Amino acid sequence: MTYLDNAATSFPKPEAVYAAMDHFARHSLANPGRAGHKMALASEHAISDARHRLNRFFGGKNPERWAFTLNCTDALNMAFKGTLDDGDHVITTDLEHNSVSRPLVALATAGRITLTRVPADGGGTIDPEAIRAAIGPKTRLIAMTHASNVLGTVQPVSEVGRISREHDLLFLVDGAQTAGVLPIDVQQMCIDLLALPGHKSLLGPTGTGALYVGSRVSLRPWREGGTGGDSLTPTQPTDFPHHLEGGTPNVLGVVGLVAGLNYVEEHGVESIHKHELALCDQLRNALAELDGFELYGHSDATKRVAAVSFRCDVLPAIDIASILDQSFDIAVRPGLHCSPYVHKALGTAPDGLVRVSPGPFNTPAHIDRLVEALREITGGI
Repeated sequence: MTYLDNAATSFPKPEAVYAAMDHFARHSLANPGRAGHKMALASEHAISDARHRLNRFFGGKNPERWAFTLNCTDALNMAFKGTLDDGDHVITTDLEHNSVSRPLVALATAGRITLTRVPADGGGTIDPEAIRAAIGPKTRLIAMTHASNVLGTVQPVSEVGRISREHDLLFLVDGAQTAGVLPIDVQQMCIDLLALPGHKSLLGPTGTGALYVGSRVSLRPWREGGTGGDSLTPTQPTDFPHHLEGGTPNVLGVVGLVAGLNYVEEHGVESIHKHELALCDQLRNALAELDGFELYGHSDATKRVAAVSFRCDVLPAIDIASILDQSFDIAVRPGLHCSPYVHKALGTAPDGLVRVSPGPFNTPAHIDRLVEALREITGGI
């Protein structure tokens, strides 16, 4: 399989991820914080080490303010439903994944919050001044993606973060498409809440994610239950991270996440990003020479992460992806990519686009193979 769907989940993982998880599962997989024996302590150490590693990598103030989650969606729900109060106003954008949009729309539909959705420009970028203009007396939170999962366009989060601080607002960033390929410093970027998945560019396994909760934020717990260290408190403990981590954590997945982070740090965020963008440029240049293909998003590589979305005049996106899969053993992502508002703005709903998202283990030969397959598919129509 030529796998080109890394914006959904990175594959393959570094070999060290498989090895670390296998070794830990065979020798140390006990319940962290629930006992004093060696295996439990090893699990507790693994979780604690992972918090410190994430805190250092993303420039956090306190490793205890990192809560492990099921995925980025879980982290976003934890942030929204733990932070927002009745009557709050939230500003978001039309680039958002449903993991941001659906919780906010549900709260707005229930009459609990009001919601403003700021549109991107024609190239897929939000103007920070449009965010500023949407701020009102009841605004509590600005929530936006760091990069569009459809267009790959990188958003001006540092500028929006500064605006949020000027107005004493909370700022949430969805780092699903950027954590591991773009530098993120939560303090420099004025990010109060950072949600991220472990299974994308951090190269960890599925079922992993994290939420950073800055010191300006007070959250209600999203789930309540056992924490191991404090069993007498009748309600969820208020100390972090236990306040947000009821139940047994996915310690095995976290071990894999740290192994993926090791790979990213060893090879360098900038180097990985440069490699992936070179493959995207190779594809964009090739498609520009083929008849019947239309590319979306910025052509400027400095404004993108590794996602190339396109449409074809002769076949809908779902058919192209199906043929690539069944006849050429190439994996891409067709459709709306769980981001309907940007597709409505682009005029590509309901069919959507074909998205190609190379990862660190893809090569120029993979892109050549995809281009030849697309030429054969469309040439035969």
